[in-house]
Amino acid sequence: MRHGRWLLDADADQPREYLDVRHVPEVVGAQRRWAGVARRAVRAGAEPERVFALAWVVVARWWDQACGWEQETIWLRRLHQVAGGNAGGDLEWWRIVGRDAVVFPEVVTVADALLDPAMAELVWRDSGAGRPRALPADGMFCRRLGERLGRGWLGPLAATDHGEPLIAWMGSVIRRRRGAGGPSGYDNHPWWLRQEHQAATMAGQLRVLGKEKKAPGSGTMWRAAVPAEQRRLITNAIDSAEEQLLQLRGVHSGPTAEVARRLLCGLGHSAGLIENAWKRTAVAAVNGGVPLEEVARWVDMPAEVLRKMLTADRRGDDR
Repeated sequence: MRHGRWLLDADADQPREYLDVRHVPEVVGAQRRWAGVARRAVRAGAEPERVFALAWVVVARWWDQACGWEQETIWLRRLHQVAGGNAGGDLEWWRIVGRDAVVFPEVVTVADALLDPAMAELVWRDSGAGRPRALPADGMFCRRLGERLGRGWLGPLAATDHGEPLIAWMGSVIRRRRGAGGPSGYDNHPWWLRQEHQAATMAGQLRVLGKEKKAPGSGTMWRAAVPAEQRRLITNAIDSAEEQLLQLRGVHSGPTAEVARRLLCGLGHSAGLIENAWKRTAVAAVNGGVPLEEVARWVDMPAEVLRKMLTADRRGDDR
């Protein structure tokens, strides 16, 4: 970034060379802060590029999920600023092109936090220290990280996202503290970025967007097409299923019949929650303008069967 210009990927198939971020002081300020964070990384024996890359994929994952977060307003405001005042009807395009600039302040904050020994100590304490336990949803590390980001509500979300690179980093910190970590270059090293955690590039996302634009029902954003109450019900069903499945992880000791009963009952309950979530999602997609035939293809079901199922569910909800 030079002279208030955020240079864009030259390989991406889009007309802009740069974004004007002169009127986004958080981004300009983050650029100055990064120099200090990079020096801190060197003093800690870490490569600044690796620290930045890990922090970036952590925040990029949050960015992908942010459309479903009612509390997230900072990024949307900043995105409109980057877009020159209003992203307008090109919000999807701007979310791709403006992502790296918009989230840059949070990337610097996360990188700084991951380098902080006091934050690593919180991870160790959350893990039970000498008495190992599962990381809690209300752990001190994620709670403190949310506070440093100016988003106190983010901590529990980050703590329960078990596919997130942040959780992988926490795991590596715990293993090294227990003396189980490997040497530099191994995937249990704190700054090792796993292949599955790599974020999508701007060029790749723009190609996908171009294909989606040609598909029916892709003209509106999910949050605009689906009422907040319906989104909440879908999210609650998914969260409940996840919680139920997590509880089943430890059900492997005791008499065979008892373990089997608990597993089958729990799995049956989770399956019901997941079915409820996908039916509500299918209804939301159809109501949002996606052809029922397309939704049926996504759930691998004949369109007529799906139509009857959704119609029956609607009649049941009306009673």
